[in-house]
Amino acid sequence: MATDTKTDERVPPTPVNACMVQAFEWYVPADQKHWKRLAKVIPGLNSIGVSNIWIPPACKATSPQGNGYDIYDLYDLGEFDQKGSVPTKWGSREDLIALRDLAKEHSVGLYFDVVLNHKAGADHTERCKVVEVDPNDRTKAISDPYDIDGWFGFDFEGRGGKYSDMKYHWEHFSGTDFNNENGKKAIYSIVGKEWSPAVDTSEKGNFDYLMFADVDFSHPKVQEDVKNWGVWVTKELKLNGMRFDAARHFSEKFLKDFIHHLDENVPQSWFFVGEWWQDSAENMHKYLAMLDRKFSLFDAPLFYNFCEISTSERADLRRVFDGGLVQTMPVNAVTVVGNHDTQFGQASYVKMEGWMKALAYAIILLRIDGYPCVFYGDLFGIKNPDREEPPASDGKIPVMMAARKFYSYGTQDDYWDEPNCVGWVRKGTHDKSYGLAVVLSNAGPGTKWMSVGAEHKGEVWTDVLGWEQGEVVINDDGWGEFTCPGTSCAIWVNKDAPGRDRLNDFDADIYAE
Repeated sequence: MATDTKTDERVPPTPVNACMVQAFEWYVPADQKHWKRLAKVIPGLNSIGVSNIWIPPACKATSPQGNGYDIYDLYDLGEFDQKGSVPTKWGSREDLIALRDLAKEHSVGLYFDVVLNHKAGADHTERCKVVEVDPNDRTKAISDPYDIDGWFGFDFEGRGGKYSDMKYHWEHFSGTDFNNENGKKAIYSIVGKEWSPAVDTSEKGNFDYLMFADVDFSHPKVQEDVKNWGVWVTKELKLNGMRFDAARHFSEKFLKDFIHHLDENVPQSWFFVGEWWQDSAENMHKYLAMLDRKFSLFDAPLFYNFCEISTSERADLRRVFDGGLVQTMPVNAVTVVGNHDTQFGQASYVKMEGWMKALAYAIILLRIDGYPCVFYGDLFGIKNPDREEPPASDGKIPVMMAARKFYSYGTQDDYWDEPNCVGWVRKGTHDKSYGLAVVLSNAGPGTKWMSVGAEHKGEVWTDVLGWEQGEVVINDDGWGEFTCPGTSCAIWVNKDAPGRDRLNDFDADIYAE
């Protein structure tokens, strides 16, 4: 008798939605306790669906207050007495290792914030010949060659050659912005060097130079040292991925080589995302095309759309994805509502009205496309001494994250027929079948007649956020009238769905200082 092999087939389980958290904001206290702070919050983040956290630059900065973008030593993770402290602003190497181990225990991966473009806080100056270049067109010299005293000498004496014996001198850089001989600030290009041609050239002629001492990735010793560091730090911290700071400003050719070296020496499932912070999806497409493997970028155009909608009267919500990376390359888009550069007091700050954050997070967390990144400042508040801010959206962002984990699965049906009130439904999957319905409005109370499927007939759905009162009873055909309060959103789920009793478990005041 023949056996029907089809009866033995099993449908694989639906993977849990991925969600990333940027695990810092610019004004986190410089108390050297942040690794401990994050260790405290890891179990709670995991409970609401966080799969990975993007940790701040963990390398030694120019001072104990430095966030790490003013990077001094790649190989010092808070282990050596350099630049006024053994720990970094974020904490000691021991605390970072403890965070690594706890994150692994709770199945939360670490993404390292990699700062490669420049070095800062040199140990001594070195004499070299330069030309000044036009700040608005770095390809044009505006002086004859002459000698300066530049901060190019990096000896890392506190580390004593541990992990790497590489020391950096003027020949390992392509430029700087300060002449210590006379205190003059300018953009100096080192004679005999050139800015990398493999960078963004849509601004300032060539945007290789950004700040401090600009690293020259055409130098063989620099290439070798930084590639070795990538393998070393990955193994030290058991990294799942990397976020590359200032990707517009250093050689994409070297970046490809760096990633290839990682793939060869640490073969695993990697995630890489670059900071290409520019309101131009076209330039992002070009950059992604140059990289020969899967790579992601933060969707800056979508962020700017959020900001524009929030400050425009009765803006058309249906245009929110126009020009965004998630619209054209969703697999490569990391969607954000803010970050450490866009918060108040920072160079890329853009005003976003508070009410818009709830709509924006609903969009990035509960729709099918993009990899959402939640900002630490929106989860836990911001410590800027000039303008402290509480958690965004009345502390409801964790509820949205939990709704993503439990219910935001399956096909997506859009109801985008009105400019100021839009909605969508996620239909669920074979093993995550409960689904959800979302309604957003930017012009008064909104209502949407939407179908969640006849299989849900007779169910009673309520808003998990608690902002919209009442119940929706699904009719025999699977339809219901879903509403939201004015200039806000509502997330409707079967009131008896598993997980409803856990949606409000995460309390930022309990989990983090």
